[in-house]
Amino acid sequence: MKVLGVDLGLARTGIAISDYNQVLASPLCVIKEKDNEVLAQKVGQICADEGIQRIVVGLPKNMDGSEGASAQNARTFADMLSKITNLPIFMVDERGTTITATNFLNDVNVRGKKRKNVVDAVAATVILQNYLDSCDK
Repeated sequence: MKVLGVDLGLARTGIAISDYNQVLASPLCVIKEKDNEVLAQKVGQICADEGIQRIVVGLPKNMDGSEGASAQNARTFADMLSKITNLPIFMVDERGTTITATNFLNDVNVRGKKRKNVVDAVAATVILQNYLDSCDK
């Protein structure tokens, strides 16, 4: 079963995908879209094209574990995506994923404009990999 990971952003949303055996997450793309309804349609199309059976959406909690406006936006988006795709959606704490993604890109010397174009997909990969590592298959 293939799983899709989503790192929701205000202007750019990172998308990652798992292999069929749910062992490895890989970056797929970054979608530049500010309208959540349009974004949900685009993600839904990716799910249909890729044969996705489950979706993981990053939940941006505050460092103290509380949820603010960004977390509510992610939950609203996940609900919208669930209605469009009829797929199960799992919310995963995404605290620290952008930092992890940035550190990884530093390690492989990806900087400047190139980094801006991929950091969201790498963050989605971290979110999805954390999910894959934490669940029984």
